Amino acid sequence: LIYKWKDVTNLIKEVIVVEGRDDITAVKQAVDAEVIATGGFGINKKVIDRIKEAQKRKGVIVLTDSDFAGEKIRSKIEKRVPGIKHAYIAQEDGIKGDDIGVENAKPEIIIEALKRAKMTEEEYKETYTAEDMFFFRLTGNADGKKSGIIIGKELGIGYGNSNQMLTRLNKYSIDIEEFKKAIKKIEESIGENK
Repeated sequence: LIYKWKDVTNLIKEVIVVEGRDDITAVKQAVDAEVIATGGFGINKKVIDRIKEAQKRKGVIVLTDSDFAGEKIRSKIEKRVPGIKHAYIAQEDGIKGDDIGVENAKPEIIIEALKRAKMTEEEYKETYTAEDMFFFRLTGNADGKKSGIIIGKELGIGYGNSNQMLTRLNKYSIDIEEFKKAIKKIEESIGENK
């Protein structure tokens, strides 16, 4: 897909929170939006206050790298700033050499991730269980990791181990029909490779 500036400007109204300067550059190449950098893992009170203010004014989408540090930053922000949205870029879409990160993603990947941002539901509903993860072959078999990568990308919730995936499915209130479509993609992809 080719995106035009004027089409994208109307899509993203929230302030985008990223980790560093290179991430700001990548996001600005994709969308015309206000961007805040956390400065990495050690987010200070000043940055949190800016994010809180942005959440009040326009809303916030957190777009961090899909690594341990990125998840820790995401978690710190979520604990201090309620109602934020989360956007994820699949690892394979953010790789350049040995480096994995938002700064390596193409503009169309960033746009798609932002459009699919999910908000944590305040009332946690346990729609999905560990048994579902096993039944749908997201855990407990040789294809579990590959399945997790596919479903994370299809649903826009990023890759995580089976416990992380289960938490995200529930905390983002993923619709059952959307989940079934993602499972079908897994079956098609894994079936083709066997």
